[in-house]
Amino acid sequence: MNIDYSQFLKMMPEASLVVILLVIFIVDFFTARKPGDEARRWFNPLVVILMTANLLLNMSPVTADTAFGGMYYTNPSIVIIKTILAFGTLIVLIQSREWMLRDDTSFKEGEFYMLVVSTLLGMNMMVSANHFLLFFLGLEMASVPMACLVGLDKYRHNSAEAAAKFVLTATFSSGVMLFGISFLYGATGTLYFDDVVTKMSVTPLTIMGMVFFFSGLAFKLSLVPFHFWTADTYQGAPTTVTGYLSVVSKGAAAFALAAILMKVFGPLVEYWQYMLYIIVVLTITIGNLFAVRQTDIKRFMAFSSISQAGYIVLAIIGDTAMSYTALSFYVLVYVVANMAVFTVISSVEEHNGGKVEISDYNGFYKTNPKLSFLMTLALFSLGGIPPFAGMFSKFFVFMAAVKDMNVLTTNGALAYATVFIALINTVISLYYYLIIVKAMYIKPNETPLPTFKSNVSSKLALALCTAGVLLFGICSCVYDWINSASIF
Repeated sequence: MNIDYSQFLKMMPEASLVVILLVIFIVDFFTARKPGDEARRWFNPLVVILMTANLLLNMSPVTADTAFGGMYYTNPSIVIIKTILAFGTLIVLIQSREWMLRDDTSFKEGEFYMLVVSTLLGMNMMVSANHFLLFFLGLEMASVPMACLVGLDKYRHNSAEAAAKFVLTATFSSGVMLFGISFLYGATGTLYFDDVVTKMSVTPLTIMGMVFFFSGLAFKLSLVPFHFWTADTYQGAPTTVTGYLSVVSKGAAAFALAAILMKVFGPLVEYWQYMLYIIVVLTITIGNLFAVRQTDIKRFMAFSSISQAGYIVLAIIGDTAMSYTALSFYVLVYVVANMAVFTVISSVEEHNGGKVEISDYNGFYKTNPKLSFLMTLALFSLGGIPPFAGMFSKFFVFMAAVKDMNVLTTNGALAYATVFIALINTVISLYYYLIIVKAMYIKPNETPLPTFKSNVSSKLALALCTAGVLLFGICSCVYDWINSASIF
């Protein structure tokens, strides 16, 4: 039997990640890994260089094509998605170096890099899947290494608890999703996306299959009421992992959800749009209200990410190519803004005994004005304050949600009402983001955080994130680049 190995050329982003995994494994196996060893100091730059090469490879233009009997699918829009995910992963790896160089780490540095790259490989397979089985395999390839990352600080009680909650939740959500997929297979007799949509009819079986499938992905996205694991997991996981979990993992799940709802569940659009109206309102509102009450900054960012997930899903309501563009742009902006905040939080933890209370940041500006300023820019972007990129990303999401919606129809009225509630919640989010700004600039502190200098890797990560926060909204070429490839 002749095997067509040329199919692997259509999977260059995934193939390059497999090569990177092998290089990391070999380097980690043959080099010393004791604290202070020289090998630990060039390991991170090596991984960053390899992942930069993968990012550039992702950006190469492609045409729509399939592989492995149509189970794998790629097109220009998917290339954009993989580029955004690779960019977010690259920032995480850059800012992780300061954490990796600690003398008290309870794990090997190579383990962290292999788990991160393995997770990204699973996400890439997930967004390129054209078959429910391949999609589920990609999802599990991303979820299992992520659970290991959450529990990486194995001697910390909070990290072990966070990992246990994540594993239990991920297992339950995967079971729910498989239950929904079995319903769809029973109704259509196939698992190929293209075949499912042609054979699908509006029956109780297909509607229940869609609901169960959506519920499984809603766990990954932290949508209300499937969000209960988020705050505890974010709080207990290492800060670098929390940042990765909040942006890259959430972005991959959002892309997959958008593609499958629009591509596979198109005949049921009337049903899942009603469901999304309710989910979006609950997610944004509850995320905002609970964020106001937090005193731990990582739990604060957890509920902030829940609210942001609501805005991400809001883009999908429109069911148009503009929705896909708005979603991709929103995730890109969210990556840079959120990672800027987590880079500052990580630096504070590394230099000041792991302090994570919001009150610890009182008077932060007096001792660390540069970090305070950069964190303020990122928080303003997350809140949607102009002229930062977050304002433009929210604007495009709102526009996509109501595009082609007639306000006189039921769906149109609900879409406009949902966007109106989201706008009100944007004001609430400004309030709680300004709580952090107030702590850094206004609130006095008898024992403020001492002055410290971040290392080169943290500065580079902050520079990339700040440039994105300032330029992505102003430079229209970024949005045009995404929009030119937005097909599904």
